[in-house]
Amino acid sequence: MADGNPPPLTPAAFQVVLALAGGKAHGYGIMGFVNELTGGSVQLGPGTLYRTLARLAADGLVEEITGMRENEPHDARRRYYRLTDLGWRAAVRETELLQRLLDAAADAGLSSRRADSA
Repeated sequence: MADGNPPPLTPAAFQVVLALAGGKAHGYGIMGFVNELTGGSVQLGPGTLYRTLARLAADGLVEEITGMRENEPHDARRRYYRLTDLGWRAAVRETELLQRLLDAAADAGLSSRRADSA
């Protein structure tokens, strides 16, 4: 990452940053988001989730929020996370890659949705 570009995201990492794109969240909230988004077909277990969060934090893509204000609703045991600017850029880059892949799949007849011709 010496060139300032965010690293590629694994599917689990993309799901986590997608959950955090809406704002701060705690682990259980991230797991619920992914479960709901995928209709239950993907369930991030605690081990996968927290290893993924640790990797994302080490890469500078997410950060743990410290010093939550007393008047904000939260459980003191929960750790809250948010995307960094680099994490946001990684999410955008991964989204653009996935869109190109989906367009290619549609062009190949692998999807009921056809790619828009530009």
